[in-house]
Amino acid sequence: MNVIDSVGLSDFGAEGEEDSSDTSSALMRPDEQLEEKSAPAILAAHDDARALVRLVQCQLCSKPFRLPVTLPCGHSLCRDCLPEAHEREHVSYPDIPGRRKALQCPFEDCDEEHATADCNVDVTLNKIMEAIVDVVAKHTSIAGDTPTTMEVISSWDNPTGILPSSEKTIYHQLPGGRLIATFTLAAQGKLGYNTELNYPIESSAEESERAVDDTVLSDLLESLRKEVDCHVCYNLMLDPVTTFCGHTLCRRCLERVLDHSLHCPVCRRTLVIQPSLKTQPTNKTLDNLLKGLCAEALAARAEAFAQEEDEEQGDLKTPLFVCTLGFPNQPTFLRIFEPRYRLMLRRAMETNREFGMLMYNRYLEPQGDLGPVHFYHYGTMLHIVQTQTLSDGTSLIETRGLYRFRVKAHGTRDGYSVGSIERIEDVTLEEEERIEAEETSLPPVEMGDMVDEIARMSTHNLLEMGRAFVARMQSRSASWLQQRVLDIHGQPPSDAALFPYWFASVLPISDEEKYKLLSTTTVRARLKVTASWIRRIESQRWYAPSPSPSVQSE
Repeated sequence: MNVIDSVGLSDFGAEGEEDSSDTSSALMRPDEQLEEKSAPAILAAHDDARALVRLVQCQLCSKPFRLPVTLPCGHSLCRDCLPEAHEREHVSYPDIPGRRKALQCPFEDCDEEHATADCNVDVTLNKIMEAIVDVVAKHTSIAGDTPTTMEVISSWDNPTGILPSSEKTIYHQLPGGRLIATFTLAAQGKLGYNTELNYPIESSAEESERAVDDTVLSDLLESLRKEVDCHVCYNLMLDPVTTFCGHTLCRRCLERVLDHSLHCPVCRRTLVIQPSLKTQPTNKTLDNLLKGLCAEALAARAEAFAQEEDEEQGDLKTPLFVCTLGFPNQPTFLRIFEPRYRLMLRRAMETNREFGMLMYNRYLEPQGDLGPVHFYHYGTMLHIVQTQTLSDGTSLIETRGLYRFRVKAHGTRDGYSVGSIERIEDVTLEEEERIEAEETSLPPVEMGDMVDEIARMSTHNLLEMGRAFVARMQSRSASWLQQRVLDIHGQPPSDAALFPYWFASVLPISDEEKYKLLSTTTVRARLKVTASWIRRIESQRWYAPSPSPSVQSE
């Protein structure tokens, strides 16, 4: 019987693979070794001791992780191993201290700049390392006098495994079985990340040493059990993603959280990441650790998740209300009286209180692959805040915009439109900063070239341009900035990500112009659109009032 099963942890581990300590296997990198094993592949306490210890070694200092930091690219390293940060130029958004400095990623497969604000201690991995250190200390204190012998046999930069004749074979002897001895050797700084080991041992002593290693791994799995559970679903983490504040969740759990909140569910810190997590990498260290220790439990978790996703998915499941424009973070008020839309409203209230808002395509302009449909294919998902039903059945509803989307396919259900949608997200903050730095470093343009002049303005100056325009209009008592409008939409935001949507919600221009905001993928692009509106208004070349956006009706 496997020692893990014997202590009631069969759902967290399984039998080890065959002995992988032969030279041909030992010369492979860990990822190559895992690919060669059949799935699920679990590392055994005795036979794979070197591979297990490598899972928690920093690739830069080769010591077990100390205050590990997981970078935005998914790699982890000790906090003391972080490269020195440097000042960034031509970046004004977001204007926070932690993003004014960046460090060059030391991992060759990334080599990107990471803002220092995104490089915090990985809370989960740090707790795992604390648990490992405690288990190692416990078993070291009770280890017998019989040491474990370890022979340095090769490094990956010496793939032949043959040491030069001028070099002597290096041996190390430490107490505690293979696992404890190998970890201790790494902690002493004597085991390079790329270094392989051989464990010479008499056959008569191997069984007792194997039992020691199995006991150590059993204690370790018991200690780690609570640390590898997701804080949202309370199951074993599946495809772990670490936020910039250092907390780790299942990828799908974090997606669901970001659907209705932009705050970390653990520490409540604001998360400036794409809600779909398309560009957010997996925590490589934690993912490899879970695969190495509990591959069978992980496979079962993945299978259950896949079944759950299949049950939830539907081709045309999003209700679509073709009426007017809505914007993220902004209120939209609607009067719904047609029976088909009252049915849509009731169904939305019974489920997630959400539906998509689309603008009517009065001229049947082609909408991408959809062709000349009766709606514009970019829209905003609305969340129903409250409803009021009048005596004649009419419903007055207050909604707030959640996020933008594009309709990929559409149909009809009981008279109202339904569709398959794709969420529209901004590029990463790193890409936003790169675009600003690139555009603002371009040479000056000739006076009068409005487009190029706006393109070279910093993101901060574009925002201030919009806020200054609103202030001037308020001082002139502009009708579209009456107190009633401000009571609904609030004062102009100081956040560059929110200002364009607020501005479009209150500015009396055509909806066709406002619609341009919905397909953009950067904060900077939206601010450039609003800046162009201001320039055209101020030059008196363009001013097209539209109905008040405070109340919309079908």
